[in-house]
Amino acid sequence: MRVVLLIAGKEIREGIRNRWVVAATLLLAALALTLAFLGAAPAGRVGAGALEVVVVSLSSLSVFLLPLIALLLSHDAVVGEAERGTLLLLLTYPLARWHVLMGKFLGYVAILGLATLLGYGAAALALLLAGAQITPGGWWAFAYMLGSSVLLGAAFVALGMLASTLVRNRGTAAGIAVGLWLLLVLLWDMGLLGLLVADQGEHLSAGAVDALFLLNPADAYRLFNLAGLADVRTLSGMTALGGESGLSAPLLLAALAAWALLPLAAAAALFSRREL
Repeated sequence: MRVVLLIAGKEIREGIRNRWVVAATLLLAALALTLAFLGAAPAGRVGAGALEVVVVSLSSLSVFLLPLIALLLSHDAVVGEAERGTLLLLLTYPLARWHVLMGKFLGYVAILGLATLLGYGAAALALLLAGAQITPGGWWAFAYMLGSSVLLGAAFVALGMLASTLVRNRGTAAGIAVGLWLLLVLLWDMGLLGLLVADQGEHLSAGAVDALFLLNPADAYRLFNLAGLADVRTLSGMTALGGESGLSAPLLLAALAAWALLPLAAAAALFSRREL
């Protein structure tokens, strides 16, 4: 485990040196602060807590932005090291290949988690300093949103690392990363909506629709934050979906965790047989 933590620390130091941490934190903080003060302005007039309104806004933002940052971080985790010639040097040390993957994974997730905590935390702190009324339920919803955002980022970090083990050059890995983002963040829901409209409730059962949601980590995240939590369900306009869906909050979190672990395990299996 010490070797894994050393590699993770190396990735974190490189992320700081390459300005990844600073850039991601500033981007998330700027967008979060904008949404906090513009989105929470009418909160008192509609009877909603300021922080619950921010959770709805940040959840909608995160589902687009965090996967992109995660894929940009991780798509060259293996292939980039191989092209630079540093992978062979790294593997001359007494460590297993899965140590390398796990260390890189933990390092990337730590970078993303730190940026998310600082960026989104700045919005909550600004609201608090501005005198906004924040309920205990609002703090819980915000904490759940932070935790699930890190899980969402971890899922896409694992997918990026899987792509990095499948190819031999960084350009192809970058293309796969962009394709994954387009498919899971943009095109999946459009296709699902078209399927539901074409089916008109004749063949697809509620269980089948729930399964289709679980097949996409972005949808699992969106449902957890916008429909799974009672304090923000009404604000997001997903009250009916939250009541009818058979997907509980623990199940949605388990799906996000599975999306982080299964691609990482597949990447480790492929990397163990990869010729260098």
